[in-house]
Amino acid sequence: MKKLTLLDYQALAEFRHQIRRFLHFSDRAVEGAGLERGQYQMMLSIKGMPDGSRPRIRDVANRMQVQHHSAVELINRLETGGYVRRERGLDDRREVLLALTPKGEKVLAELALHHHQQLQEAAPRLVQALHRVMAGKSAGRKGAPVANGHGE
Repeated sequence: MKKLTLLDYQALAEFRHQIRRFLHFSDRAVEGAGLERGQYQMMLSIKGMPDGSRPRIRDVANRMQVQHHSAVELINRLETGGYVRRERGLDDRREVLLALTPKGEKVLAELALHHHQQLQEAAPRLVQALHRVMAGKSAGRKGAPVANGHGE
């Protein structure tokens, strides 16, 4: 197993710092729209389901990495706010599918556009930080020590 160097720790710290900067921006933007972080993520999960996937509660819960009951609570709050609606499946009436309302579509589109623009600005820093982690070296520094002691 490779031993981490100080540069490895610095690279990991920088990467997490860049992620946190983006998440801080995201939290402010979402709160400015009157939503909670989880509500925005739920709406984005519903809208952004992969091809061939259906926006069912268990599927969006899985994509968000939350428990089923937590997803239900988020959906309940979004439904109360008029952002999401539940629909019965056409083939199986027991199936409950999730859909954004026109209000949900509008708010999500605005937030997603702001997030996309912010990522365009943050991407070079994020990519550079990720490269540092993957390379196991600090950007702009050569010969970072590695576990084998040969500087390779």
